Amino acid sequence: MAAILIIEDDQRIRERLARALAGRGHAVDTRRTGFEGLSTAVESRPDVVVLDLGLPDVDGAELLRMIRAVSDVPVIVATARSDEPTIVALLDAGADDYVVKPFSVDQIEARVRAVMRRSEAPTRTGPLVVGGLSMDLEGREAALEGMPLELSRLEFDLLAHLAAHQGEVISKRDLLAEVWREPYGGSESTVDVHLSWLRKKLGETAAEPRYLRTVFGVGVKLVDPSS
Repeated sequence: MAAILIIEDDQRIRERLARALAGRGHAVDTRRTGFEGLSTAVESRPDVVVLDLGLPDVDGAELLRMIRAVSDVPVIVATARSDEPTIVALLDAGADDYVVKPFSVDQIEARVRAVMRRSEAPTRTGPLVVGGLSMDLEGREAALEGMPLELSRLEFDLLAHLAAHQGEVISKRDLLAEVWREPYGGSESTVDVHLSWLRKKLGETAAEPRYLRTVFGVGVKLVDPSS
């Protein structure tokens, strides 16, 4: 569960989102204006900030830069602006993720899990090793039992993400958010297809898994087959 600060001037959206997230066990604080939100973000140190761009006292993009100047708290921008240049500018300005309005509570909660997982991930200086699988993240190279694996960009990113969270069951929705960076609602069949390709390259099948284990109804995890 997370301590979430919502900075949103629309009372209806603010109260609905706060009530729904609190009902799921999160500690939620809300602020209507940008400067109130900035003060609370610095003083209360929440786990995640959900930031609306259309604030009454300061533009949300400018507030994002202010937050970044004083805090490294993960920020999820909630915006009605879906054009690519705007989204790229927000990410370059320090946003950790974004959602396009209208959005669901499920979507926000998935993004919260995603940014918290990324912010808590330790900095790695060496390769990721899971059993006979080794991945060099900087060189973007992977090998199985010493033999190079030919992986596409997304196959590599998916396998690296699962390897970084070895033994942790990750839902397909979270994989879509964290690996594909797609707006919530992307097709889970995309994940299934890439998992199928990875299994083939890892020398296994869904019926006889080694590294990739499906937990039905929950998600998938990467494990050391010898453990």
